[in-house]
Amino acid sequence: MTRRTFPALPPRPGSRGPFAESWWGGAWVRALEETSLDPGRLSRGRTYARGGYVDEITVGPGRIAAMVHGSRPRPYRTGIRLQVLSDEEWNGFLDAVSAQPAHIAALLDKDMPHDLVEAAERAGVHLLPGAGELEPSCSCPDDGYPCKHAAALCYQTARLLDTDPFVLLLLRGRDEGGLIDELSRRNAARAAAEKPAGADVPRAGVSAREALSATGRPPLPAPLAPPAESGPPSLFPELPGAPEPSALEFLAVDASSRAHAFLTADVDPFESASPWHDAVRLAATHPHLSGRRSLSPLFSTLAAGTGRTSRNLTRAAAAWRQGGPEGLAVLDTPWNPPAGDFDRARSALAAADFPRMTIWRNRLTDPSRVVQLRYGRDGRWYPYRSDKGRDDWWPEGPADRDPVGALTGTLYGAAE
Repeated sequence: MTRRTFPALPPRPGSRGPFAESWWGGAWVRALEETSLDPGRLSRGRTYARGGYVDEITVGPGRIAAMVHGSRPRPYRTGIRLQVLSDEEWNGFLDAVSAQPAHIAALLDKDMPHDLVEAAERAGVHLLPGAGELEPSCSCPDDGYPCKHAAALCYQTARLLDTDPFVLLLLRGRDEGGLIDELSRRNAARAAAEKPAGADVPRAGVSAREALSATGRPPLPAPLAPPAESGPPSLFPELPGAPEPSALEFLAVDASSRAHAFLTADVDPFESASPWHDAVRLAATHPHLSGRRSLSPLFSTLAAGTGRTSRNLTRAAAAWRQGGPEGLAVLDTPWNPPAGDFDRARSALAAADFPRMTIWRNRLTDPSRVVQLRYGRDGRWYPYRSDKGRDDWWPEGPADRDPVGALTGTLYGAAE
């Protein structure tokens, strides 16, 4: 994962004092304030941040982006850039951190102690930004450096850094999962290299093999006699009207999956599902019932049992794989979303050089009528495709909270 999106932080009206509670968050704020050419814009930026004017924040290598509301109805596209570390700098940082297991433990606890940053600096790696390193940008007409919208985004980012220093590391170019894996690997390699020679040689005492061999274990029982009849045994009784063996196997696999979910979550997640929803779930989750065209007799039986066609069930199963019950709701039920993210999506797509899309309820459709985005009640965008521009829409790819990502990452395969 090279990008994370954080929901909009709640407003903090009437609050005073510093925005950052951690020392590294405070260093981030100082880098902004030492860069600013206008303290007045910083003050308005703090007011915007405390008032909840900053929408969800997306963090990726080298850039933070968000839509920030201002005095006009349409929010502004705002960003902060910071240079990523080179591979050589990352190697120096990883070596410095893995040399002290306490540093790894601190990061896992979402802490960034002073000595960790100092160890990185001794290796020539500067994690925290200094004055002039944060590069703000905004689509507003204000030529301030930074403008109040970019300042608001920067202040809200300090709140993210307080709770998770991996936000800073992602901004510098590496994601949390990859860093933890690499730190664990280097820590294990260092421990193995520092192990004293002969450490694996057994000391004086009784070996495990000797201790076990002295227990007097009884001999194993004799093997069972071979079956009297040749050929495979009958798995299911051959009774009139009995279900097909494949259907029984199918249902047995599903029953075991539901039992596992019940035991781990103490609730049956499918208890309240309608017969149609349950049929769609079965079609979507069984490994032999995938793809737009399923020739399995079991698939046809499942569709007929719900009064639907195989094509209906195939499309619904694709929607379920795309987003579960919410993906199926997006397929079946158009709705009128409230003002907010849905309205901002067209602007975001236009800014990414996509053709202007037409609106119908919760759906945005490309002028060519080949691609479509549907907005779900869960706040995600579900991409669809219509072959040859016909009104025959099929779910295509995973849902995404970013409409641009839903198109570029799933439908077109273009780099962001």
